[in-house]
Amino acid sequence: MQFQLPIQIKSPETRINYRDKILLTGSCFTEHIGNSLSELKFSVLQNPNGILFDPRSVCNSLLSYIENKQYKKDDLFFLNEVWNSWEHHSRFSNINAEGCLRTINESQRQAHDFLKTTDWLIITLGSSFSYRLTPEFSKDQEGAGVANCHRAPSQWFNKHLLTIEEIVSLLDNAYHRLKQFNAHLKIIFTISPVRHIRDGVIENNRSKARLIESVHHMINKFPGLYYFPAYEFVIDVLRDYRFYDIDMVHPNYAATEFVMEKFREDFIDEESKQLMEEIKKIVIARKHKPFQPETNAHKVFLKTHFEKTKELQAKYSFLDLSDEINYFTTS
Repeated sequence: MQFQLPIQIKSPETRINYRDKILLTGSCFTEHIGNSLSELKFSVLQNPNGILFDPRSVCNSLLSYIENKQYKKDDLFFLNEVWNSWEHHSRFSNINAEGCLRTINESQRQAHDFLKTTDWLIITLGSSFSYRLTPEFSKDQEGAGVANCHRAPSQWFNKHLLTIEEIVSLLDNAYHRLKQFNAHLKIIFTISPVRHIRDGVIENNRSKARLIESVHHMINKFPGLYYFPAYEFVIDVLRDYRFYDIDMVHPNYAATEFVMEKFREDFIDEESKQLMEEIKKIVIARKHKPFQPETNAHKVFLKTHFEKTKELQAKYSFLDLSDEINYFTTS
């Protein structure tokens, strides 16, 4: 008896492998994917602007990486005792403007260099709602768009539900600029299964529907674009609040692991899947916390895994297992 609806996934002709570079950007669910790949030693750069939710913010950030935009003090604002950027997550905020700019611009340079040779770009869109500063709080007469509101008063912003036409226009422009910058880049779109309940349940569904329609318009229009149904796996396959955290908004560990299993199954090549299993054993061993670290048994444990890690590093020179090697030799 079948208890789940199957979802047919169109896998890429050439799947992701360990020699590839992967840039991820978008909502908080982006970081579930990115952290999972990073832990398994894929070459990953995620969210150079921090978490971003709407297509305008995501596309603008990608264009800024292409241009290697360097921010100036005039691009910042001071609020709640720290300097902030409307285009960046609050993790870049700093009590000093110089510190804020230094962190932002270093991330910009890193993203620019990484994007030049990136093989895969994974974009996770979270919401069609976009926020703009009202003209009185913006240098732009029409009101500048923001990626993060930084707990500023609500009256500083106008909230806008992007139309499908607006989203497609943003994605289309970003796609062409990206392909001019890196011709061999392939793009995977996902829609975040995180519910934006503050917008309202009905409004959240309208927002997600616009993202889904826009993304599929792009995939049907251009080659080298793919869709991974993270949203559908949580909403239509798991279909149960027990797969959400207590806030009933964010998918829990079981849900995200289920989604990542599906991602690995359909987007990672076979050779890399086998290598992932070997790396997973080493990663688990590194997380091991001994009760008695001075015992001979623990020393043998470290020596055994050091030798396994060195052997794996020698066999696959493109991996970076330096942290694991250092751990097994110094712990």
